[in-house]
Amino acid sequence: MLVLTFLLGANDSVAAESFYDPLAVTENFTPQTLDLTVHNGELKRDFPIRVYLPSEESSAPIVLFSHGLGGSREGSGYLGKHWAARGYVAVFVQHPGSDTSVWRENPAEERIAVMRRAASPDNLLLRVKDIHGVLDQLERWADDPASGLSGRLDLRHVGMSGHSFGALTTQALSGQRFPIGRFATDSRIKAALLFSPSSPRRGDPEEAFDNVSIPWMLMTGTRDVAPIGDVNLGSRLAVFPALPPGGKYELVLYGAEHSAFADRSLPGDRENRNPNHHRAILALSTAFWDACLRGRTAAKDWLDGDGPRSVLEKRDRWQAK
Repeated sequence: MLVLTFLLGANDSVAAESFYDPLAVTENFTPQTLDLTVHNGELKRDFPIRVYLPSEESSAPIVLFSHGLGGSREGSGYLGKHWAARGYVAVFVQHPGSDTSVWRENPAEERIAVMRRAASPDNLLLRVKDIHGVLDQLERWADDPASGLSGRLDLRHVGMSGHSFGALTTQALSGQRFPIGRFATDSRIKAALLFSPSSPRRGDPEEAFDNVSIPWMLMTGTRDVAPIGDVNLGSRLAVFPALPPGGKYELVLYGAEHSAFADRSLPGDRENRNPNHHRAILALSTAFWDACLRGRTAAKDWLDGDGPRSVLEKRDRWQAK
């Protein structure tokens, strides 16, 4: 197994790849957004989604995003806007029971305890079913001229992503094996991007991840810990070495806290936000989607070559296998 590891410096001398730039977007582009509701009749569960649309009205690949504990479809909009500007339909899903209602509807002194209870296996299973339901609904909308999405959804090329609890949701949907023996994998998902992933608390990580057959990109930071869930950096870093080789990538941003992958700081943050972190996240995630969902050779060459060096700082770490 070949593993490539680099400590990269943004100021290093790098030959420019003028033919491929994952940060290039149309100036002043603002994506159209649709706030919609998906109904799961079997579970009697309604959940909101936000759809960011690219400027082109032709069929486009789809990227799903699952928020972290206590989040909503409105979070991490910087990702949705950039991905839409790059030609993707970005669908941000909100999960009732582990969304903003967990803290907004409870007194401040009870919020931590309530959020801990919300980070449960039952809510993980509901989240997985939410994504299955979203994909089912997108298939129906794709065939419905009245939906506003007819002709705009390329359901043959779907990526899944998420942050924290949303990363765990993504892991479940894209190949991770759980101790209870269930597979929640959805074969419609062709690539997965995990912000703040985590390895199983029990068992062998290699057994948990040996079913991962699609490309995965992992992103974490050297200070990426969360007070709820008690996930430490060791758990996050244990995922990559446990993955089977082939189309697997890991980014570790130096100094990045858990909130680095979100729009804003979180209570308890101790580090000043580094503006280059979002630049690196957008560049690497876009190149990953371009390579895996569009089959762009230039994007794959950029990822596997010197491309990441152009957006990362000296103490950031990048690995591929």
